Amino acid sequence: MRRWSKGFVIISLLALILLSGCLLPHENSETVEMYNADGDRVGTARLNETDGGVAVNVEVEGLSPGFHAIHVHEYGKCEEPDFSSSGNHFNPDGKNHGLMRTDGPHIGDLPNIEANGDGFVQEELMIEEATLKRGKNSLTADNGTSLIIHDGVDDGMSQPAGDSGERIVCGVISKSSQSGEEEDAPTDPTENNDKQETEENG
Repeated sequence: MRRWSKGFVIISLLALILLSGCLLPHENSETVEMYNADGDRVGTARLNETDGGVAVNVEVEGLSPGFHAIHVHEYGKCEEPDFSSSGNHFNPDGKNHGLMRTDGPHIGDLPNIEANGDGFVQEELMIEEATLKRGKNSLTADNGTSLIIHDGVDDGMSQPAGDSGERIVCGVISKSSQSGEEEDAPTDPTENNDKQETEENG
């Protein structure tokens, strides 16, 4: 009976360790917090390494209904209000912009996403040839890159960015993005609401 109990305990501990490992962030996945130009957190983008590139699941609210361009930009900076700090599209191979061009596209070029009537979008996309590991096509190397949603639609041809309009939502892709603790990331404007209410009520 004692042997069975000891073995059971060992098996239970091993299972607990394995389960804990599954719950920890995977080294080849990142969760990116997405912010609008007012600094409000409006959603997330979950990135996962695959054989064909980096798969990304985008869930964002607060958009105008209809289609919007989305791109990976070259710098991991999301400075408000216009997000120009993110630079141009992520384009390590020096190609032309546009999924419809034979001399393109940029690695950062992605299909347009569609927000529903409530302004919510949930899309699964593939950033082909990109990686979350080291290398020329790494989205997380150095200071990382950024994921940008535009006000307009990418026409798939125009240079240098598909005539996509203003940058309205931004999220930093970096090794630290999983915890949402990027040094220059905007803060969640609602995170101190409870604290402020407590102070006001004495």
